[in-house]
Amino acid sequence: MTRPLARVLALLELLQSGGIRTVAELAERLEVDERTVRRYVAHLVDLDLPVESVRGRYGGYRLAPGHRMPPLMLTEEEALAALFGLAAAQRAGLSAASATAGETAAAKIRRVLPPRLAHRLDALLSALAFTAAPAAAASAAAPDPEALLTVADAVRHRRPLAFRYTGAAGRADDPAGSRTHERTVRPYGLVLHAGRWYLTGWDTGADAERLFRLDRLAAPRPLPGTFEPPAGPDPAERVLHALATAPHRHRVRLRIRADAARIRAQLPAGLALVGEPDAEGWSDVELRVAELDWLPGVLAALDRPFTIVEPDELRGLVAALAERLAAAARPD
Repeated sequence: MTRPLARVLALLELLQSGGIRTVAELAERLEVDERTVRRYVAHLVDLDLPVESVRGRYGGYRLAPGHRMPPLMLTEEEALAALFGLAAAQRAGLSAASATAGETAAAKIRRVLPPRLAHRLDALLSALAFTAAPAAAASAAAPDPEALLTVADAVRHRRPLAFRYTGAAGRADDPAGSRTHERTVRPYGLVLHAGRWYLTGWDTGADAERLFRLDRLAAPRPLPGTFEPPAGPDPAERVLHALATAPHRHRVRLRIRADAARIRAQLPAGLALVGEPDAEGWSDVELRVAELDWLPGVLAALDRPFTIVEPDELRGLVAALAERLAAAARPD
């Protein structure tokens, strides 16, 4: 930055990050002397921005709440996060503000976006799908914003993608553990489910449809050409089906005397496949899991009749839980 105006704007951005900034710190960050910092602060005050001077040993300057919003200085990544958050909240019905307020806030941010970033954001929002009402966010690493935009652009324009992917340890299709491989994929859709981002598409190397977590995906790059996605379920349904049938260690098959809504209260979409109940009200349920020890408690919480088709190991775990419950219910 060589122009004074650029440094004044940079000073505003530093103050907007919060807290008290010492004059020495601001001088170092702006590459000017302390006298110049004070002059820049005076410029901001002249513009009616609420910059406060804090006295004392740890004093300096801070941006206080004013009678109007100061101009926001956002990086490209911050602007993307703000706009996506508004769009996601509106689609998921989570916004406390009115729809009009969300739309006008988004419009104000979009007006100052560089055209390149605005086009990439449009690609992300048009490519993104949501599963049913959001669950508690999983504790997973967020995807790299640049990777997210690149994948979204490929989904929107139906371009093949190449990327590095690290598979999950403990899956039946990757018995040796976590590995990183180069993948070439025809991307069908980008889905946000339970706090995680997923890409569904056709893996040309495996010659099969696959599901990829974006936080395990690195260095995506579009390839020449285009393709037509196949007919069938939408991307969100594909993700839920893939999660429920992922090749984990144990295949579990159950018969539960309850309708899908009752079963989904304990075994949500993405975890289990639930069939339509028969004439007597019994539904077929299938899921793939890495461990079985949590299932007996879930089945007990359903409080509905059930039978275990497979595996035998689950029968033993359910019997053991029943014995513990019976023992706890006996009087001393």
